[in-house]
Amino acid sequence: QVQLVESGGGLVQPGGSLRLSCAASGRFFSINDMGWYRQAPGKQRELVATITSGNSTNYADSVKGRFTISRDNAKNTVYLQMNSLKPEDTAVYYCSAKIRIVKVIFREYDYWGQGTQVTVSS
Repeated sequence: QVQLVESGGGLVQPGGSLRLSCAASGRFFSINDMGWYRQAPGKQRELVATITSGNSTNYADSVKGRFTISRDNAKNTVYLQMNSLKPEDTAVYYCSAKIRIVKVIFREYDYWGQGTQVTVSS
């Protein structure tokens, strides 16, 4: 059974930094795109950043220049380095991954982590 487990959330003051991690575990053939999304209270879940297996990245305009997504394919892990945090970054952050379970079947499945709370407040 494939699982994504996030870590690294917490409470930080405005202007501070946090680093989120998300590790995939279980039996699977490969991981393609990975990403981070967030959902603030009363709002819809929104994209934060994505990264392909070839390390091409994409960011929401609201986080460009402040957040950096990266991945370690050997560890099946994606990271989100968040700098210059603002109160409006407060949300539950979810990681996602498109995972191919077996080599002989070219089909990817979307997996999600359980979410980690990030609170930016003084």
